[in-house]
Amino acid sequence: MTNILEAIVNIANNPVVAIRNHYTARNRANSVGEALELFVKDAFANTIQEENEQVKNTRFNEVYSWLGNQNHPPDIMIRQGDAIEVKKTQSANSDLALNSSYPKSTVQVSSNMITQSCRTCEEWTEKDLIYCVGHTTDDSIKSLWMVYGNIYAAKHETYQVIKQKITDGINDIPNVELAETNELGRVNRVDPLGITNLRIRGMWQIQNPRRVFNYLHTTGATFELVAVIPTNKYNSFPTDSKNRIENLGNPNLSISDVQVKDPNNPANLIDGKLIVYKQ
Repeated sequence: MTNILEAIVNIANNPVVAIRNHYTARNRANSVGEALELFVKDAFANTIQEENEQVKNTRFNEVYSWLGNQNHPPDIMIRQGDAIEVKKTQSANSDLALNSSYPKSTVQVSSNMITQSCRTCEEWTEKDLIYCVGHTTDDSIKSLWMVYGNIYAAKHETYQVIKQKITDGINDIPNVELAETNELGRVNRVDPLGITNLRIRGMWQIQNPRRVFNYLHTTGATFELVAVIPTNKYNSFPTDSKNRIENLGNPNLSISDVQVKDPNNPANLIDGKLIVYKQ
């Protein structure tokens, strides 16, 4: 099983910045967005330099239980491990567009936003979620932030309450034909002919972790990987993984003890680890 510490070590040992060229040359990516997601998959699977597709596919099968799609989060699930959501921005500080999916502190098997295939890909109830946010140019990656959802987003109920209040308000509109939907609402047969439907969707956004955690670190001009991990999560990783990153001996990598604001109550502080790799 892999984890975020293994991914950081793999990136530090294989610092590929021109990710589009790296993957286009192997006919695996048509855009920098696709290349970013492939890079994250390879980082966790330790296949960044692997050219044999059969070997890579076998390794993915061992490491991952789910490799999703753009319409159904999460993007990646580590077998018996964390879930991963990959986001790309071409402006360093721009907000992340989550569309109809509100920010997640964790991924739950009961969520109506995931597919049945995702629910049954392995035995699981809830997974910690890593947001991997890459700032890219048209061909290269400038920075990669990896942050855990439970120190980035509030609890599910915070967003569900707002969503439910909006849905209840829509349902209270008189003389309209409402339909069951996973969106905020759907009104059928709006016009006299009954040929027009109205879909009401949420368009969620969340601030870039580069802005949210700017009190911990400000990304520089060169490529940087910045990871923010709750200390209790860091301590839960296998000893081998912790030894590997702590004894890497790379002068460009640092690990610091920090405290982060609790997204459910900013008056509280949560112990964390800040890991920074600079190229």
